[in-house]
Amino acid sequence: MTVEGAGARVTEAGPDRIDIEVARPDLQAGVRAVVEAGARYLMGIGYDDIERDGTLGLVHTFSFDRDDVFACVRTRAPQADPSFDSITPLLPAAGWSERECADLLGMRFDGHPKPKKLVLADDWPAGVYPLRKEVPHDLVPPAAEDVAYQLDAAPPGTTTVPVGPFHPSLHEPAHFAVYVDGETIKGCDYRGFMTHRGIEKLCTTQVSYNEVPFIAERICGICGSVHATAYAQAVERAASLAISRRAEYIRVLMLEIERIHSHLLWLGVAGHLIGFDTVFMQAWRIREPIMWLSERITGNRKTYGMIAVGGVRRDIGPEVAEDIRGVMDATEKELRALRAAIEHDTAIHRRTKDVGTLSIAETTRWSLVGPVARARGVDIDARRDHPYAAYDDLRFDVPVFTEGDVWSTVLVRLVETFESIGLIRQVLDRMPAGELLVAPPEAIAPFRHAMSVVEAPRGEAVHYVITGEGNRPERWRVRAPTYVNLQGVPAMLLDEQFADFPIILGSIDPCFSCTDRVTVVDQSSGRAHLWTGSQLSDLSRGRATGA
Repeated sequence: MTVEGAGARVTEAGPDRIDIEVARPDLQAGVRAVVEAGARYLMGIGYDDIERDGTLGLVHTFSFDRDDVFACVRTRAPQADPSFDSITPLLPAAGWSERECADLLGMRFDGHPKPKKLVLADDWPAGVYPLRKEVPHDLVPPAAEDVAYQLDAAPPGTTTVPVGPFHPSLHEPAHFAVYVDGETIKGCDYRGFMTHRGIEKLCTTQVSYNEVPFIAERICGICGSVHATAYAQAVERAASLAISRRAEYIRVLMLEIERIHSHLLWLGVAGHLIGFDTVFMQAWRIREPIMWLSERITGNRKTYGMIAVGGVRRDIGPEVAEDIRGVMDATEKELRALRAAIEHDTAIHRRTKDVGTLSIAETTRWSLVGPVARARGVDIDARRDHPYAAYDDLRFDVPVFTEGDVWSTVLVRLVETFESIGLIRQVLDRMPAGELLVAPPEAIAPFRHAMSVVEAPRGEAVHYVITGEGNRPERWRVRAPTYVNLQGVPAMLLDEQFADFPIILGSIDPCFSCTDRVTVVDQSSGRAHLWTGSQLSDLSRGRATGA
């Protein structure tokens, strides 16, 4: 890769990462050089360096999947003129990252094709940027009246059908304005981030490095170990902290247990979305023993509290290992029968084949990830391409299909579930002895940049950490897989039938809470409170009536 001609300064940041410093006017040229060298876009990160040097920093991150290398194109702009050339016309997947930097840090992106708000509420006051250091984490500005999101212009001759923010096919709040000509979808606009509560800000102002994993695993209702592991790995890299091989194996065990119960959950939801509730009930029946197993291993069905910076907090003893083997054997047997039934069911074929089709070129253009990408012929998997934990010591196949439709996403997840069972057996067979937790250093040098990817059930989760002072991150940026896959949904919906909207959207296994990166913290009392149904009803009715 040659970027020196773009005025860049290339530095080796580690064995698997290069940093490319470019002057602000050379940002597009630097990014273009990286893309032309074969890199895939991951996400953009903005950060506040005003107190140190009066600037706002910007990092665009990329992956060279076959070389196991990440590339970070970095630049900065003075606070008085925080404008950058937009790279979205070149890389559509960068669109949300740039809009988020504009919302949260006050950056401007010249030439952005859709410079609308993304994260902030429509009535958020102008000139207040939550990720700037001078803004307190608990700021609650007053609500404004008569302010609403302005939809994109509908294509001529179409009718707008609203889906959401609360809809039977959506499990979390999100709004799609779907433009239809008769029953045919001709476009859509998306408005999400309705429950954004600032988890990244919270973790750079209120908690310490080793408290963050317990918040990170609450980013998602499924991928707790995914986000805790990705964050912990980034901090460990920044601190040059090597954890034990046994701890790495146990991390793999938890990650693959999550993949099994996530894929089974999705399979059930997909069955429900196409009106086939037998699939829903069978998939969730098979999933339930996995949840009971998780509780026996960690004490919880979810939100396990297993991952910490430096390793893991609980061991897998011989009795537990035998328990895991028994559950895997039973799950595999049940899943084989379910797979045979699904693969030969013509009703499922009619609802999923040639539906939500996207070409390899479009999938690549939008940088889609996970089963969504692998169902469309894009052969990427962070476990193999950027080995972490103990995956470099284990054997597994990465299923890839080329049909590019919803049916292919079903097949990818079915096959991957069997691969996960195989990985768990290998972990139990090969896990070495060793300590569980290595104490991190008392002080991690500030202002180091580190990143980590973990292949979540929905696709790769990316965490970027800039170390800080006061035993907490200076900046922590999370990109969940739904964040990038949602950007490709309009292309998947184009020219499809409106009746297929739920299963096309459902095929990406959307997790809006991941995307919104949220948590609820009661800071006023410091105590937990269980709301009853009547209390929630009274609260809702009181707000609705202004009481």
